[in-house]
Amino acid sequence: ASTDMRLPDYATLKTSFADNILAVTLDRPAVRNALNTQMGRDLVDLWARLIADAGDVRAVVLTGAGTAFCAGGDLKERNGMTDIEWQRQHEIFERAFWSEMECPVPVIAAVNGHAFGGGLELVLAADGAYGAATARCARTEVSIGIMPGGGGTQTLPRAVGERRAKELILAARPFSAEEALEWGVLNRVCAPADLMPAVMEAARAIAANAPLSVRQAKKSIHYGLQGDLATGLRFEIEAYNRLVPTEDRREGIRAFNEKRKPVFQGR
Repeated sequence: ASTDMRLPDYATLKTSFADNILAVTLDRPAVRNALNTQMGRDLVDLWARLIADAGDVRAVVLTGAGTAFCAGGDLKERNGMTDIEWQRQHEIFERAFWSEMECPVPVIAAVNGHAFGGGLELVLAADGAYGAATARCARTEVSIGIMPGGGGTQTLPRAVGERRAKELILAARPFSAEEALEWGVLNRVCAPADLMPAVMEAARAIAANAPLSVRQAKKSIHYGLQGDLATGLRFEIEAYNRLVPTEDRREGIRAFNEKRKPVFQGR
């Protein structure tokens, strides 16, 4: 990817950068983009770089290669792992999911196919998600003796409500893209051929706005929802006040008064 961040060539991810949008593709199509240790490490590295310095990146689009988004943890790789090996591997995955949530720029998931287990957690860790009508989602962990561990018991109820989340997680019940839309997991459902154009359009709309404003607003929503309303309102004003002295704020007001499109620098 040709950002000013100089992303490495990842073994399990494809990246490309254009128009301030970083496209990231989970790239293990032969195993439906199952999460193995290397993909966990690659995702941790990617999000860590964006957290440290997002550079010119104003939005991230996350999708899967081939016909699936992500089938979840790679159970072939996990077969025969000792308990400690399993926990150590899972810690890498935990960091990948949590780091995605901490990414300062908005992340939109383009759910091109099935998103199961940890794959659905990648979707839920994003700021929004568009899905192909053919995609299916599932939280199947309890059917194989584990449970969601990439944030799923927290992010799913925040999206769909407590009772629905319990039904989906405890019964390991798969659900359709239309149900995901109706319940709040997806923002929009598209015909498969229309998915990437729709997601890129949404990403371009975000990337066109003042980048510092977008980051501060995302942060305010994200952290404000973790606590009580009064604390959230105070957090919002702290985030707001950091934008007042910025060049972009002055440019935005100037452009409005000069009836022209603003040119934001992220400063």
